[in-house]
Amino acid sequence: MYKEPVFLQPAFQERIWGGTKLRQLFDYDIPNPSTGEAWVISAHENGPSIVKNGLLRGKSLSEIWKEYPSLFGYSTAESDFPLLIKILDANDNLSVQVHPDDYYAQQLSGQTCGKTECWYILDCDEDAEIIIGHKAESREEFEAMVNSGDWGNLLHSVKVKKGDFVYVPSGTLHAIGKGIVILETQQSSDLTYRVYDYDRTDAEGKKRELHLKEAITVTSYPHREVQQERVKEDTENLISTRLIEEEYFTVYHWQVRGKTVAPLTTGFLLVSVISGEGLIGTAECESRIKKGDNFIVPVTIGDYFIEGQLELIVSHT
Repeated sequence: MYKEPVFLQPAFQERIWGGTKLRQLFDYDIPNPSTGEAWVISAHENGPSIVKNGLLRGKSLSEIWKEYPSLFGYSTAESDFPLLIKILDANDNLSVQVHPDDYYAQQLSGQTCGKTECWYILDCDEDAEIIIGHKAESREEFEAMVNSGDWGNLLHSVKVKKGDFVYVPSGTLHAIGKGIVILETQQSSDLTYRVYDYDRTDAEGKKRELHLKEAITVTSYPHREVQQERVKEDTENLISTRLIEEEYFTVYHWQVRGKTVAPLTTGFLLVSVISGEGLIGTAECESRIKKGDNFIVPVTIGDYFIEGQLELIVSHT
């Protein structure tokens, strides 16, 4: 029985729009000054996280998912690890893009799952904006505006601030704007259809590939904003705010002020420390935690506590 959290080492991704804030904000040892993403809890083949502690040290998350399914409450791992947690540094605008749902992912790309995601804004410049949705009323209108490059009338922009939360279901046209750092919770998919990239070129002078046919197929028409009311529970030294509860994940913001017995759940938890420091422990062992740490609380841990002055983003399937 594994009685401690499983701490994970991020996998970093270079991006044309990346920067250095992952080092500045989280003290991550990023590989270069255009690091756009830290895949902090990942079993995806394009960037698996590696266990940092305990008997499983050195193994990838995908390995322990398959080899030790009891940690996650299963007798066997019959499917892939379901979620992927990232921290993104948008030093420049991300491309305008859309992700398919499970059906279109299988039909268009032969992959097992699509990509529904959500964003918690960790940091951003003043007047930072995201693109979320479009203004076309039909597929035909959308396609005509894309083909004519009428981006100003097509794209729907929204200003954001630190602490905002944005739900991005599959089929939603979207882009993270320059100067924003987010924590993203998503299905474990790396499938993106790019619609517009501001005519940027890479180091070789080439524009990045667009995927207009696929994007037009999978985009939802017309755009409908999906919002849920935040559900807050204030218990001893813990304010737990449910940000979203939907088919693929439930995501919470936990604010810990002192020592609290962690809420019981029926499954494993994915946890990212977004500010502060403290402890997580059981009757048998304690581990220090701080801003930038990411870990899994296995179902085998039993009763545990968290202590300190901390903010956490917590998710489960």
